[in-house]
Amino acid sequence: MSTIINPDYDAVVIGAGVTGIYQTYLLAQNGMRVLGVDAADDVGGTWYWNRYPGCRLDTESYAYGYFALKGILPEWRWSENFAGQPEMLRYVNAAADKMDIRRFYKFNTKVVSAHYNDEGNVWDIRLDDGTELTCRYLISATGPLSASSMPDYKGLDLFKGEAFHSSRWPTDAEGKPRNIDFTGKRVGVIGTGATGVQIIPIVAETAQNLFVFQRTPNWCTPLGNSALSDEEMDLIRTRYPTILEYVKTTPTAFPYHRDNRKASQVSERERTEFFEDLYDRPGYGIWLSGFRDLLLSKESNQFLADFVAGKIRQRVHDPKVAEKLIPVDHPFGAKRVPMETNYYEAYNKDNVHLVDIKETPIDEFVQNGAKIGDQIHALDVIIFATGFDGVTGSLDRIDIRGQGGQRLIDAWAEGPSTFLGLQARGFPNFFTLVGPHNGSAFCNVGVCGALQAEWVSRMLGYMKVRALTFAQPEQAAEDEWTNSVYADFARTLMADTNAWWIKVTHRPDGTVVRRTLVYVGGGPEYRKRCEEVAYSDYAGFELS
Repeated sequence: MSTIINPDYDAVVIGAGVTGIYQTYLLAQNGMRVLGVDAADDVGGTWYWNRYPGCRLDTESYAYGYFALKGILPEWRWSENFAGQPEMLRYVNAAADKMDIRRFYKFNTKVVSAHYNDEGNVWDIRLDDGTELTCRYLISATGPLSASSMPDYKGLDLFKGEAFHSSRWPTDAEGKPRNIDFTGKRVGVIGTGATGVQIIPIVAETAQNLFVFQRTPNWCTPLGNSALSDEEMDLIRTRYPTILEYVKTTPTAFPYHRDNRKASQVSERERTEFFEDLYDRPGYGIWLSGFRDLLLSKESNQFLADFVAGKIRQRVHDPKVAEKLIPVDHPFGAKRVPMETNYYEAYNKDNVHLVDIKETPIDEFVQNGAKIGDQIHALDVIIFATGFDGVTGSLDRIDIRGQGGQRLIDAWAEGPSTFLGLQARGFPNFFTLVGPHNGSAFCNVGVCGALQAEWVSRMLGYMKVRALTFAQPEQAAEDEWTNSVYADFARTLMADTNAWWIKVTHRPDGTVVRRTLVYVGGGPEYRKRCEEVAYSDYAGFELS
């Protein structure tokens, strides 16, 4: 291999979200020539794109805000326990200002293709503005939920009203999200995942009629948001070091730890009291602080599912509607649990109508609405809260080719194969942050993504001082890691769901392959393994 000594950049980072800007900052701090690329016109990532009404964190603000915890923005004051999108975007912008990161970025730009040059040991990059450049290291920080998923409905182009995906909210002439007044309008929301659950109560307040087109219901629990007083914020700021060290010890870097007991080890009365306490706590406590066998034991899971189903029946007045809102296709927590504020109460309003499109699908869209069977639901606005092509979706949309021209989308056709979820054999010097099979996608991304960026920076620093310019996994290390990820996931109740973290492939012979896109071994175990690899001179990687 005849190495090109001086490519245009040492590294190209794809993405300007919380992980991408931090990775770019760290590499620049280490003296590397780095270019960041993002399709948006500024930083923010998910907080730039998702500007729908009701959008907010489902992680405690102070636990997500890594830059404040790390001392980059120690002066930041959160206004709410779970910050809304506008505050989150201000936060990411303030972090970008503090790190002076924008000078490294090309905004309003997409990476069209990235081809590994075998002879030169560089990545040949082509951008959508026609720019061609080379880099030694290609690092994706595209986020696990950034590739919007739009259903292909017949006749949608005929619809005369407004129709858009929730992550592409209409903007004004200045590019700011338009404040759509739903007063007197007939609105359809398709999807009742985490996004739909946030949008629906807001639209229900003013719409003439809101039709919720539900594909499959989700287990939703109260967010319990509240304002943060100055006194509370002062206390949080004094505890930043402790908060950071604590969340690093928990499986998903949320400020919760599981109860050590199994659900079957306590009486029914104790279980109910415990569930009541968790249900009333703000945030993900009911999912992440419950009994330790919640996602391993069907019996344990059913106890909690029955409890939450009972809460839904209490909160929704119409028994028939309540039953339609109770999931029957997946255990509690086997999919992401949407955090809600007055979501179930929205269905008690006369102007809100639940339409089960799994039972009776949408046939087509017509000029004035959605046709289901013989009925047309008249609509002025359609909001597609239909989610994302999770984890690998954004990478699938880039023409990424490794050694010998192998396409990444083909290599991962039936599920990813990686070492530490950071690299795939055959794609040298390509790192995936918050990507498949690493410790950040099924995690509090604000913290886990940043910790991963720090690890990659250390690895590249190690290579730099030793004049190494080539890194890819050894086949045995990749096989062992990938097999362990699949085996660990298969032991959980999540294995049989259709959550965004599952890749489902339909083979030509009619068989179906289901592969997890996430690592579920927990953050502490993941970081321990990564540190073992680093300490052992990056054992498991081929370096040269």
